[in-house]
Amino acid sequence: MFRLLFVLLAAGCLATAPRFAAAQAGGFPVQTTDRTQFVFLDGEVVRRDGDKVTPLTKNVKLSSGVKINYKNGIVEMPADEINPAGKKITLREGDYVRADGGIVFATPGSASSAQGKTPIGTNGKFETYIQRGEGFADPAMHISLLNQKIDLLTQKVNILSQSRSDSPNTKAIDEQLEQLNLKLNAPR
Repeated sequence: MFRLLFVLLAAGCLATAPRFAAAQAGGFPVQTTDRTQFVFLDGEVVRRDGDKVTPLTKNVKLSSGVKINYKNGIVEMPADEINPAGKKITLREGDYVRADGGIVFATPGSASSAQGKTPIGTNGKFETYIQRGEGFADPAMHISLLNQKIDLLTQKVNILSQSRSDSPNTKAIDEQLEQLNLKLNAPR
């Protein structure tokens, strides 16, 4: 009789114990490729592999330890030296998580929000940035100017690496570097 009572009690405890499924531990592990992204679209996270978009049906956990809640877009980063408790970020429309766990923000507003800052500007859109200068008009000229800059920097490092009791004079090299930078960044 005692054995039967013990078996029934044990079975009852097992039946009512919480089940620690992977979703409770932070998501189900998923296989990804370099092209896999978990994108927040229309209020939910979907998986995008190249052009193929697949709705998620459960939370996922990437190999880097990043956990993604598919229903609300909350991304939980693993704990590290900088954030011992981990960090939680809520994705906004168009934001996505790369396969390596990095987050790409769709707008400056969502990036600011993730940092806990107020976005600057009202439209939350990126402004067009155009690089100008002689070096960008012609790729061959750009490479030539960058090679000249590398040569000058190497000369400066060599001069500064010499064991001398006085400070070496790099003023001429600094002036040449300044002239190159002006050429690289001057308006056309």
